[in-house]
Amino acid sequence: MTHSLNNEKPIFQQIRERIEDAILDGHLQPENRIPSTNEFAKEYQINPATAGKGVNELVDKGVIYKQRGIGMFVSPHARTILIEERKKSFISQHIKPLKNEATRLGISDEELQNMIQRG
Repeated sequence: MTHSLNNEKPIFQQIRERIEDAILDGHLQPENRIPSTNEFAKEYQINPATAGKGVNELVDKGVIYKQRGIGMFVSPHARTILIEERKKSFISQHIKPLKNEATRLGISDEELQNMIQRG
């Protein structure tokens, strides 16, 4: 997960997204340990509280869980949780605007479906 951070998004959000992406890409499997907030802080030279904010969002969603004194681990249902969340986001961020623009341009659902298949 070692890549530099950018200024486009808040750091805690980038940490959270990197963990999510690693789970979705299969680099982190259920029950795998994830780096601690101190490890993230050291790697990215950030405040541990900043890393903790991103990690805690994943704990709140049930994507990772903490074992006191041992560390944080990927939950058994993490990938399913993330896929469902990303599907909802995909619909609102991509499909709805696409459908709205198609309607404005007079493109039928069938034409749109053909365009997607060709594209």
